[in-house]
Amino acid sequence: MADMVYAVVPVASAVLTGLFAGLFFGFSIAVMPGLGRVGDRAMIESMQGINVAILNPLFAAVFIGAPVGALASVVLYAGVAEAAPAAWFGAALACLVAALGITFGVNVPRNNVLEKAGPAERIADAAAVREAFEPVWVRWNHLRSLASVVALVCSVVALTVR
Repeated sequence: MADMVYAVVPVASAVLTGLFAGLFFGFSIAVMPGLGRVGDRAMIESMQGINVAILNPLFAAVFIGAPVGALASVVLYAGVAEAAPAAWFGAALACLVAALGITFGVNVPRNNVLEKAGPAERIADAAAVREAFEPVWVRWNHLRSLASVVALVCSVVALTVR
């Protein structure tokens, strides 16, 4: 049974971290550039819709599961004195925590401001609302994407070192 835990938990952690990184990376390379090509109201309405749709159980499982899996992997490896994988999963955890900090410190507050602006069709100055939201949100999303991808690399390295 213990062997199965040591096989499943670290691999699940790496997979969840990959999904975590892929989500933010997808926003950086496709979603936001795509929304950058549409009008102000369409962009606002789309982001408001995304912000509602993303709050679902699968997203929560990945968003919470990745750092929890990394922490569990650190504990597992540290518990059997395997310093290298524990350190790499620790680095992954640090990067995931940084991405969470960015999310809750910058991106979610920007999403909340966008939501408080009201329905896109009723916003008097949609261009101003967009300008207050988009550049900051995108810049910080790129940073959390980078942190997440580094976390993924660290997780994969942790699976290969002994």
